Amino acid sequence: MMVDQPRENQEQCRALQEEIQTLRAQLDRRREEIAELNAELAETNKGVVVLYAELDDKAEALRQASDLKSRFLSYMSHEFRTPLGAIRTISRILLDRMDGPLSDEQERQVRFIQQSATELNQMVDDLLDLAKIEAGRISVSPAWFEMVDLFAALRGMFKPLLTTTTVSLIFEEPADLPRIYTDDKKLSQILRNYISNALKFTQQGTVRVTARRQDDDAVTFSVSDTGIGIAQEHHAAIFQDFIQIDSPLQRKWRGTGLGLSLSKKIAELLGGSVAMTSEPGAGSTFSVTIPIRFGGEQATPPSLPERRAGDRRELHAE
Repeated sequence: MMVDQPRENQEQCRALQEEIQTLRAQLDRRREEIAELNAELAETNKGVVVLYAELDDKAEALRQASDLKSRFLSYMSHEFRTPLGAIRTISRILLDRMDGPLSDEQERQVRFIQQSATELNQMVDDLLDLAKIEAGRISVSPAWFEMVDLFAALRGMFKPLLTTTTVSLIFEEPADLPRIYTDDKKLSQILRNYISNALKFTQQGTVRVTARRQDDDAVTFSVSDTGIGIAQEHHAAIFQDFIQIDSPLQRKWRGTGLGLSLSKKIAELLGGSVAMTSEPGAGSTFSVTIPIRFGGEQATPPSLPERRAGDRRELHAE
């Protein structure tokens, strides 16, 4: 028994040495694998650095291209204004007969020139607004105002444009709604775009403008019409740049396809959002929801003389 013990210890030592050698071999292999991984990681890092450099170059190129486009649009828009103003002024002088009478055919042609110049001027305004927004050069000038005053101004603006008795433009007087602290000019621009589109694509019926309080913090303005409506497949793209829906009426009315896109961008500048519901043959409703106080301002509106209480009235631009 005493003789076998040293032999057993030797065997255990030998087994332990073999195990240590095996572990060392495994450790060496792991070190080689780690070295290979580190080499691959170093190559990958180099590739990532190069990729980031390329992305930075492309981002800078895109920024320069966007800035160039914005400057081009702004420059061209300003350059178009002078000849357009001259065309509109001369047309007005001719229609006022300041240089003598016009025949019926001459008057028709001059009115066509005047209308075309007005449409082109609107396109120029849209392009200039787009350039300002994309360049971040448009600012918001909030102030307190009454919605009934905004509706009255819009009503007066569109009354001369209603040349048919088959369409009625109705402004529902806002009831129990507070004054709003936002940029009324930009809000008016959104509503003008909505109303103009509604009048273009409504041949018979009504275009109705309303304002509803959503909660303590927001108001929704809506323009509903009884026009041709928009198919479901076009809903997702309707607020994108340069989008025009193909229809017989669309071919009649020219435009840049920027009105609704600008409305969306302006609404976002005011801290709000736009929406639309429509169905072919059943008309459309375009809406914009904005905060009652732009930027969460907590200022108290200035006091105004109380308006005489009364039932809600409808203001007709007819």
